[in-house]
Amino acid sequence: MKLGAFSISLAVKDIKASKAFYEHLGFSVFAGALEQNYLIMKNESSLVGLFQGMFENNILTFNPGWDQDANTLKQFDDVRDIQKHLKSKGITLASEIDAPDSGPASFVVLDPDGNAILIDQHI
Repeated sequence: MKLGAFSISLAVKDIKASKAFYEHLGFSVFAGALEQNYLIMKNESSLVGLFQGMFENNILTFNPGWDQDANTLKQFDDVRDIQKHLKSKGITLASEIDAPDSGPASFVVLDPDGNAILIDQHI
């Protein structure tokens, strides 16, 4: 299964403090907007999303259809196919896709320890 770009989405208390911290680790702003309380920070191929006030816990995120630079991939597994595969394996989803047959969509699955994994397709 091709899940696309991987990042961790962190629920932060102070986005400015978190931005400064990750800049000290060599990350720079790749996407997002400070005034909207979210930033995507990048260091080489590593991505960290900083989200203030948007969700309670940290989330592992995969973006089908994107590489680590948010470039569209020519071939990828559609998020609906990934969801169908997981359901066929008996995996319960925390949220499911309620969208058309193509285009942007997302769902959430919890791992055995309750860690949220967001499969978020933007294209």
